[in-house]
Amino acid sequence: MNGEIKLVAEKINGGTILIKEDTLLPEGVQLESDPCLKGWRLVKNPGSSGIDRKLSEAGRTFFYMAGEVGAMAFGSDSEKTTRRAIKKVIANIESERFNCLEISQVAAKSFLGLPYVAVTAHPRHIQEGVFLFHAERLGEWGRAGLAAI
Repeated sequence: MNGEIKLVAEKINGGTILIKEDTLLPEGVQLESDPCLKGWRLVKNPGSSGIDRKLSEAGRTFFYMAGEVGAMAFGSDSEKTTRRAIKKVIANIESERFNCLEISQVAAKSFLGLPYVAVTAHPRHIQEGVFLFHAERLGEWGRAGLAAI
């Protein structure tokens, strides 16, 4: 398992929140979670609305991105297959620098007798401020402007 915690496929379903381990949470906000995949934790409770409320009270924003990210993996072992599909989804959102993920759906299916798991999820992000990546992007734009001169 490459040092990963065993992923319990039954715990992963619509509404499940995964959070990147290095995500900075404000003081006083603690989310009960279990290690899930390398670098990611599965939030036990509360659900997304409870997390949003806690973060909002602490001056943070819990962004929800409308576009879904999906992936699938073939295999008969639902545990391993679910893990591989979720890893693919995480790889897609990490390139966009999101630090959370809300699973929309996990579906075990088969195609021509080959079993597979399809996972869809929405990227989520925790940060200060109401503009997504605002402070980081302003710095990038400033450096880009200086480089162009």
